[in-house]
Amino acid sequence: MGEDAARAETDKHAQMNEPIRVAVAGHHGRVGSILAAALASEHGIEYVGGLARGDDIAAFLHQQRPRALVDFSRPSEAVHIALAAIASGASPVVGTTGLPADGIDKIETACKEKGVGGIVAPNFAVGAVLMMHMAEIAAPAPFFDGVEVIEMHHAAKLDAPSGTALNTARRLAAKRGTRPFSHKKAEKETLSGTRGGEEGGVGVHSVRLPGLVADQEVIFGLPGQTLTITHRTTSREAYVPGVLLAIRRVTSTPGFYRGLDELLGL
Repeated sequence: MGEDAARAETDKHAQMNEPIRVAVAGHHGRVGSILAAALASEHGIEYVGGLARGDDIAAFLHQQRPRALVDFSRPSEAVHIALAAIASGASPVVGTTGLPADGIDKIETACKEKGVGGIVAPNFAVGAVLMMHMAEIAAPAPFFDGVEVIEMHHAAKLDAPSGTALNTARRLAAKRGTRPFSHKKAEKETLSGTRGGEEGGVGVHSVRLPGLVADQEVIFGLPGQTLTITHRTTSREAYVPGVLLAIRRVTSTPGFYRGLDELLGL
Protein backbone atom coordinates (compact mmCIF):
# COMPACT_ATOMS: atom_id res chain seq x y z
CA MET A 1 0.00 0.00 0.00
CA GLY A 2 1.38 3.41 -1.00
CA GLU A 3 1.93 6.23 1.44
CA ASP A 4 -1.08 8.26 0.20
CA ALA A 5 -3.37 5.22 0.31
CA ALA A 6 -2.19 4.33 3.81
CA ARG A 7 -2.82 7.89 5.00
CA ALA A 8 -6.31 7.86 3.46
CA GLU A 9 -7.08 4.55 5.14
CA THR A 10 -5.88 5.89 8.50
CA ASP A 11 -8.00 9.02 8.09
CA LYS A 12 -11.01 6.87 7.22
CA HIS A 13 -10.67 4.74 10.38
CA ALA A 14 -10.15 7.81 12.53
CA GLN A 15 -13.27 9.41 11.09
CA MET A 16 -15.33 6.27 11.74
CA ASN A 17 -14.34 6.34 15.42
CA GLU A 18 -15.21 10.01 15.86
CA PRO A 19 -18.71 11.37 16.54
CA ILE A 20 -20.67 12.03 13.35
CA ARG A 21 -20.71 15.76 12.66
CA VAL A 22 -24.28 16.73 11.70
CA ALA A 23 -25.84 20.05 10.68
CA VAL A 24 -29.52 20.89 10.14
CA ALA A 25 -30.97 23.07 7.39
CA GLY A 26 -34.24 24.59 8.59
CA HIS A 27 -33.26 24.31 12.25
CA HIS A 28 -35.71 27.06 13.25
CA GLY A 29 -38.66 25.19 11.77
CA ARG A 30 -41.19 22.95 13.49
CA VAL A 31 -39.31 19.73 12.77
CA GLY A 32 -35.81 21.19 12.48
CA SER A 33 -35.83 22.68 15.96
CA ILE A 34 -36.76 19.35 17.54
CA LEU A 35 -34.13 17.51 15.50
CA ALA A 36 -31.45 20.04 16.47
CA ALA A 37 -32.18 19.50 20.16
CA ALA A 38 -32.21 15.71 19.76
CA LEU A 39 -28.94 15.67 17.81
CA ALA A 40 -27.24 17.86 20.42
CA SER A 41 -27.90 15.24 23.10
CA GLU A 42 -27.42 12.06 21.05
CA HIS A 43 -24.47 9.80 21.83
CA GLY A 44 -22.14 9.42 18.86
CA ILE A 45 -23.45 12.60 17.19
CA GLU A 46 -21.82 16.02 17.25
CA TYR A 47 -24.34 18.70 16.33
CA VAL A 48 -22.35 21.43 14.57
CA GLY A 49 -25.08 23.99 13.98
CA GLY A 50 -28.03 25.06 11.89
CA LEU A 51 -28.26 26.53 8.42
CA ALA A 52 -30.87 29.29 8.13
CA ARG A 53 -32.43 30.97 5.10
CA GLY A 54 -30.08 33.55 3.62
CA ASP A 55 -26.92 31.95 5.01
CA ASP A 56 -23.93 31.37 2.74
CA ILE A 57 -24.27 27.60 2.29
CA ALA A 58 -20.77 27.02 0.93
CA ALA A 59 -19.15 29.04 3.72
CA PHE A 60 -21.21 27.24 6.37
CA LEU A 61 -20.26 23.81 5.03
CA HIS A 62 -16.59 24.76 4.76
CA GLN A 63 -16.50 26.07 8.32
CA GLN A 64 -18.56 23.39 10.09
CA ARG A 65 -17.49 20.38 7.98
CA PRO A 66 -20.54 18.18 8.66
CA ARG A 67 -20.52 14.57 7.52
CA ALA A 68 -24.31 14.71 7.19
CA LEU A 69 -26.67 17.58 6.48
CA VAL A 70 -30.27 17.04 7.57
CA ASP A 71 -32.72 19.13 5.55
CA PHE A 72 -36.19 20.12 6.72
CA SER A 73 -36.32 23.45 4.94
CA ARG A 74 -38.57 24.41 2.00
CA PRO A 75 -39.29 22.63 -1.31
CA SER A 76 -37.87 25.58 -3.24
CA GLU A 77 -34.52 25.34 -1.39
CA ALA A 78 -33.98 21.69 -0.52
CA VAL A 79 -32.48 20.44 -3.79
CA HIS A 80 -29.95 23.30 -3.92
CA ILE A 81 -28.98 22.71 -0.28
CA ALA A 82 -28.58 18.96 -0.81
CA LEU A 83 -26.40 19.43 -3.90
CA ALA A 84 -24.19 21.90 -2.04
CA ALA A 85 -23.83 19.43 0.83
CA ILE A 86 -22.83 16.63 -1.54
CA ALA A 87 -20.27 18.85 -3.28
CA SER A 88 -18.64 19.43 0.12
CA GLY A 89 -18.57 15.68 0.86
CA ALA A 90 -21.54 15.68 3.28
CA SER A 91 -24.33 13.12 3.03
CA PRO A 92 -27.81 14.65 2.52
CA VAL A 93 -30.67 13.46 4.74
CA VAL A 94 -33.69 15.15 3.18
CA GLY A 95 -37.08 15.17 4.86
CA THR A 96 -38.47 18.18 3.01
CA THR A 97 -41.45 17.10 0.90
CA GLY A 98 -42.76 18.50 -2.34
CA LEU A 99 -39.46 18.07 -4.22
CA PRO A 100 -39.78 17.57 -8.01
CA ALA A 101 -38.91 14.11 -9.29
CA ASP A 102 -36.03 15.44 -11.38
CA GLY A 103 -34.65 17.18 -8.29
CA ILE A 104 -34.48 13.88 -6.41
CA ASP A 105 -32.83 12.31 -9.46
CA LYS A 106 -30.19 15.06 -9.39
CA ILE A 107 -29.47 14.40 -5.71
CA GLU A 108 -29.08 10.66 -6.34
CA THR A 109 -26.78 11.23 -9.32
CA ALA A 110 -24.64 13.69 -7.36
CA CYS A 111 -24.32 11.25 -4.44
CA LYS A 112 -23.16 8.46 -6.76
CA GLU A 113 -20.66 10.70 -8.54
CA LYS A 114 -19.24 11.95 -5.24
CA GLY A 115 -19.27 8.51 -3.62
CA VAL A 116 -21.33 9.56 -0.58
CA GLY A 117 -24.50 8.11 0.89
CA GLY A 118 -27.79 9.96 0.90
CA ILE A 119 -31.52 9.68 1.45
CA VAL A 120 -34.65 11.54 0.39
CA ALA A 121 -37.64 10.24 2.32
CA PRO A 122 -41.31 11.24 2.14
CA ASN A 123 -41.59 10.47 5.86
CA PHE A 124 -39.07 9.71 8.61
CA ALA A 125 -41.64 8.44 11.11
CA VAL A 126 -41.19 4.69 11.53
CA GLY A 127 -44.93 4.19 12.03
CA ALA A 128 -45.73 6.00 8.79
CA VAL A 129 -43.34 3.76 6.84
CA LEU A 130 -44.94 0.66 8.35
CA MET A 131 -48.40 2.08 7.55
CA MET A 132 -47.46 2.34 3.86
CA HIS A 133 -45.93 -1.14 3.92
CA MET A 134 -49.08 -2.65 5.44
CA ALA A 135 -51.25 -0.82 2.90
CA GLU A 136 -49.19 -2.35 0.09
CA ILE A 137 -49.98 -5.82 1.45
CA ALA A 138 -53.72 -5.10 1.09
CA ALA A 139 -53.43 -3.42 -2.30
CA PRO A 140 -53.13 -6.26 -4.85
CA ALA A 141 -56.23 -7.54 -6.65
CA PRO A 142 -58.60 -9.08 -5.80
CA PHE A 143 -58.61 -7.97 -2.14
CA PHE A 144 -60.38 -4.61 -2.44
CA ASP A 145 -62.16 -2.69 -5.20
CA GLY A 146 -61.22 0.83 -4.17
CA VAL A 147 -59.00 2.82 -1.82
CA GLU A 148 -58.77 6.41 -0.63
CA VAL A 149 -55.92 8.15 1.20
CA ILE A 150 -56.73 10.92 3.67
CA GLU A 151 -53.79 12.93 4.99
CA MET A 152 -54.15 15.51 7.76
CA HIS A 153 -51.51 18.11 8.58
CA HIS A 154 -51.01 21.40 10.40
CA ALA A 155 -52.41 24.48 8.71
CA ALA A 156 -48.99 25.90 7.77
CA LYS A 157 -47.87 22.94 5.64
CA LEU A 158 -46.73 24.28 2.26
CA ASP A 159 -47.56 21.37 -0.07
CA ALA A 160 -50.72 19.36 -0.69
CA PRO A 161 -51.03 16.48 -0.88
CA SER A 162 -48.22 15.53 1.47
CA GLY A 163 -45.26 13.64 0.07
CA THR A 164 -46.30 10.64 2.15
CA ALA A 165 -49.83 10.61 0.70
CA LEU A 166 -48.61 10.95 -2.88
CA ASN A 167 -45.98 8.26 -2.34
CA THR A 168 -48.61 5.99 -0.78
CA ALA A 169 -51.01 6.45 -3.70
CA ARG A 170 -48.31 5.69 -6.26
CA ARG A 171 -47.16 2.60 -4.42
CA LEU A 172 -50.71 1.28 -4.10
CA ALA A 173 -51.43 1.94 -7.76
CA ALA A 174 -48.23 0.12 -8.76
CA LYS A 175 -49.27 -2.94 -6.74
CA ARG A 176 -52.50 -3.24 -8.78
CA GLY A 177 -50.71 -3.72 -12.08
CA THR A 178 -53.21 -4.18 -14.92
CA ARG A 179 -56.28 -4.07 -12.62
CA PRO A 180 -56.46 -0.50 -11.30
CA PHE A 181 -58.60 0.52 -8.34
CA SER A 182 -62.07 1.80 -9.08
CA HIS A 183 -62.36 5.50 -8.29
CA LYS A 184 -66.01 6.58 -8.42
CA LYS A 185 -66.73 10.08 -9.67
CA ALA A 186 -69.80 11.94 -8.47
CA GLU A 187 -72.47 12.39 -11.15
CA LYS A 188 -73.02 15.90 -9.85
CA GLU A 189 -70.32 17.74 -7.90
CA THR A 190 -72.06 20.68 -6.25
CA LEU A 191 -68.81 21.85 -4.63
CA SER A 192 -65.72 21.65 -6.84
CA GLY A 193 -62.94 19.44 -5.51
CA THR A 194 -65.11 17.58 -3.02
CA ARG A 195 -63.93 14.18 -4.28
CA GLY A 196 -60.30 15.24 -3.87
CA GLY A 197 -57.49 14.27 -6.22
CA GLU A 198 -56.73 10.99 -7.93
CA GLU A 199 -53.44 9.19 -8.56
CA GLY A 200 -53.63 5.94 -10.50
CA GLY A 201 -57.20 5.22 -9.38
CA VAL A 202 -56.40 6.05 -5.74
CA GLY A 203 -58.38 8.91 -4.21
CA VAL A 204 -56.28 11.42 -2.26
CA HIS A 205 -57.62 14.04 0.18
CA SER A 206 -55.80 16.73 2.18
CA VAL A 207 -56.93 18.25 5.48
CA ARG A 208 -55.21 21.32 6.93
CA LEU A 209 -56.10 22.37 10.47
CA PRO A 210 -54.43 23.96 13.51
CA GLY A 211 -53.79 21.34 16.17
CA LEU A 212 -52.78 18.59 13.76
CA VAL A 213 -49.21 17.37 13.30
CA ALA A 214 -49.15 14.69 10.58
CA ASP A 215 -51.77 11.92 10.32
CA GLN A 216 -52.80 9.61 7.49
CA GLU A 217 -55.51 7.04 6.87
CA VAL A 218 -55.67 4.51 4.04
CA ILE A 219 -59.23 3.21 3.63
CA PHE A 220 -59.87 0.15 1.45
CA GLY A 221 -63.39 -0.76 0.38
CA LEU A 222 -65.18 -3.90 -0.77
CA PRO A 223 -68.96 -4.54 -0.71
CA GLY A 224 -70.00 -5.00 2.91
CA GLN A 225 -66.64 -4.13 4.48
CA THR A 226 -63.77 -1.68 4.77
CA LEU A 227 -60.23 -1.86 6.07
CA THR A 228 -58.59 1.24 7.57
CA ILE A 229 -54.85 1.52 8.24
CA THR A 230 -54.07 4.64 10.29
CA HIS A 231 -50.96 6.39 11.49
CA ARG A 232 -51.21 9.21 14.05
CA THR A 233 -48.42 11.59 14.97
CA THR A 234 -48.79 13.23 18.37
CA SER A 235 -45.42 15.03 18.33
CA ARG A 236 -42.71 15.88 15.82
CA GLU A 237 -40.38 13.80 17.97
CA ALA A 238 -41.77 10.94 15.86
CA TYR A 239 -39.21 11.82 13.17
CA VAL A 240 -36.14 11.60 15.42
CA PRO A 241 -35.54 7.79 15.42
CA GLY A 242 -35.83 7.57 11.63
CA VAL A 243 -33.51 10.52 11.06
CA LEU A 244 -30.89 9.08 13.42
CA LEU A 245 -31.10 5.72 11.65
CA ALA A 246 -30.66 7.45 8.28
CA ILE A 247 -27.69 9.54 9.46
CA ARG A 248 -25.81 6.50 10.68
CA ARG A 249 -26.52 4.52 7.51
CA VAL A 250 -25.66 7.14 4.89
CA THR A 251 -22.45 8.18 6.64
CA SER A 252 -21.23 4.58 6.81
CA THR A 253 -22.17 3.37 3.30
CA PRO A 254 -22.33 5.12 -0.10
CA GLY A 255 -25.84 3.91 -0.94
CA PHE A 256 -28.74 6.20 -1.90
CA TYR A 257 -32.23 5.61 -0.52
CA ARG A 258 -35.67 6.94 -1.47
CA GLY A 259 -37.31 6.19 1.85
CA LEU A 260 -36.74 4.39 5.14
CA ASP A 261 -38.11 1.07 3.89
CA GLU A 262 -34.78 -0.53 3.06
CA LEU A 263 -33.16 0.78 6.22
CA LEU A 264 -35.92 -0.93 8.23
CA GLY A 265 -35.56 -4.19 6.30
CA LEU A 266 -38.95 -3.91 4.58
